[in-house]
Amino acid sequence: MSKIRPLHEKVLVKRLEEAEVSKGGIIIPDSAKEKPAEGEVIAVGKGRISDDGKVTPLDVKVGDKVLFGKYSATEVTIDGEELLIMGEDNILAVVE
Repeated sequence: MSKIRPLHEKVLVKRLEEAEVSKGGIIIPDSAKEKPAEGEVIAVGKGRISDDGKVTPLDVKVGDKVLFGKYSATEVTIDGEELLIMGEDNILAVVE
């Protein structure tokens, strides 16, 4: 994959795939699936810049599994792979 570095407080996330089968064993067709709001952080910016010029590092790091709002990201395709760019404030939680 190309080297991409998000700017400032932006984060690059790869959406995690949703399971094809429900817990009850029912196969879910593609048309009925919603895109999951869970992903893995691929790259992070250097941090938020305050009015006095200080940089505050981000709370998330590369490799973190995160939950994010359904419509909180911009979809981009890089080297044929669909990724999401979002601000750190659009990430709701880190899955531990």
